[in-house]
Amino acid sequence: MLNYYFSCWMMLSLGAFAVLPFLYRFVSVLYSQIRLLVSLNSENQKYFATPSTHWIPWMKKHVLYSPLFRVRHNREFQISEAINVGTLPTRFQTFFLLGYVTSNVAFCTYMIDFSDHTTMLNELRNRSGVMATVNMIPLILMAARNNPLVGLLGISFDSFNLIHRWLGRIVVIEALTHVISYLVGKVGKAGWGPVKEGITSSPFIMPGFVAICAFTFILLHSPSAIRHAFYETFLLLHILAAAVAIAGVWYHLAAMPDLALWLCFLRNAILLWGTDRAIRLARILYRNVGRKMTKATVEALPGDATRVTIRMARPWTLKPGQHLYLYMPKVALWTSHPFTITWSEDEQHIKLGDEKLPMNRQDIVHQTDRTMSLIIRRRTGFTNALFKKAYDSPNKTFTTTVLAEGPYGKIDTLGSYGTVVLVAGGVGITHPVPYIRELVEGYANGTVATRRVTLIWVIQTPEHLEWIRPWMTKILAMEKRRDVLKILLFVTRPKSTKEIHSPSSTVQMFPGRPNFNTLLNMEIEGKMGSMVVTVCGGGSLSDDVRKAVRAKQDVANIDFVEEAFSW
Repeated sequence: MLNYYFSCWMMLSLGAFAVLPFLYRFVSVLYSQIRLLVSLNSENQKYFATPSTHWIPWMKKHVLYSPLFRVRHNREFQISEAINVGTLPTRFQTFFLLGYVTSNVAFCTYMIDFSDHTTMLNELRNRSGVMATVNMIPLILMAARNNPLVGLLGISFDSFNLIHRWLGRIVVIEALTHVISYLVGKVGKAGWGPVKEGITSSPFIMPGFVAICAFTFILLHSPSAIRHAFYETFLLLHILAAAVAIAGVWYHLAAMPDLALWLCFLRNAILLWGTDRAIRLARILYRNVGRKMTKATVEALPGDATRVTIRMARPWTLKPGQHLYLYMPKVALWTSHPFTITWSEDEQHIKLGDEKLPMNRQDIVHQTDRTMSLIIRRRTGFTNALFKKAYDSPNKTFTTTVLAEGPYGKIDTLGSYGTVVLVAGGVGITHPVPYIRELVEGYANGTVATRRVTLIWVIQTPEHLEWIRPWMTKILAMEKRRDVLKILLFVTRPKSTKEIHSPSSTVQMFPGRPNFNTLLNMEIEGKMGSMVVTVCGGGSLSDDVRKAVRAKQDVANIDFVEEAFSW
């Protein structure tokens, strides 16, 4: 019964960890709504321009926005150009992970009688097995695409993915502790004979042995270097091994009536997994299957990128920050990949009446299709195969049937900020474009508090401008755009100085990398109201922007939003 109480306390402790982010999210949303209402008709917005207290900037600088050590967070540790070994968590993520690891160690060892060797092994075996089973509930929840905590806590799927990986390590270590405790006690008492017999014939030991083999395989094939090098293969093997491990634990527990209590925890974990999969399947069928199937036009672009324009059977209204998972059986049969939705618009097609020429406007039927567009940079695996297929097709374009699963993502509303700075590196431009469109449109309509929007885009060559040229042309033609939007382009590898030219005072181009400290100082000097800086790009770029924002916490009211997806 003591183990049951510890299991309940473990779940309560996990819930307690979630209380602080939930309260912070609630207060932030409430504060942003108040700030929006107060600032809508105010031009200077002075009340929100500076921090109201000293402890909030300190908390942002040293806890919420802080990397684990000095600067490095999203920049990967690389052994070579092809092999990297992951990234460092933030300081806040580290506090959570250390707290959860500590609580697991405490629950596994508290009130165990270490004075007697046999008793200690039995109690440690039971406790570690129980904790491994209980932790499967949050382990599966953190990996779910339909995790409700993403919206409730305002924490990105990327952060939950990080927690999932660490919870997986905890579960495997506890499972190994469970098995080692059993082996030490059994072998020390009766030798290896009963162990071999149990593995080959016992309905209790055999599934447990299968489960620990699957757990060990998951641990060994999950390091960052292997995930990045063979992601599609890794994902398939990861799901299969997880299914084998869960099935092994189920039959292991079901074989002993005394352990039926822990089947409830495992059943809840399986229910979470099944619910997530059912919701995903329902989304796919509803969004893509109807009178017509979802189609996509794929176009190869300069700079090793593709533009994918999706025409869905049942599209949704795009909100900035949303992403979808794209299935393209013609290129990759089983896998799906996440991509930020860059643009959405309605396309009108004229359909003529049957068997007659149109005599007036009433005879012409306007058919509207909503399209959603993605920009996909060529890397390895799926993205490489996609680019090659498009590049080798006639006119560098092909059309195929696809499935789009979504929408997903943590929605960050920026309309309550007086000043918005959007930083993008390369294909990271896919994240700020929908925000720019929303803010410029909101400024013209008087529905946002934003008075200054600055886009800082770092690209390697000017040909990367072709990725978003059709959409940026529409944004630059929007009403009152010149009053609110400024675009700064930084080209790091220009072929010649002739490529660097500024079309206007509001669209400027520079050679080299930007100095974010200098740029933020300029924005702070002319800012209105509170300020937010968002970044989407490579790890080094994100870390540089994070460092600059942290350094300005004492002089301005600045929030920081990082868009990233690690795998």
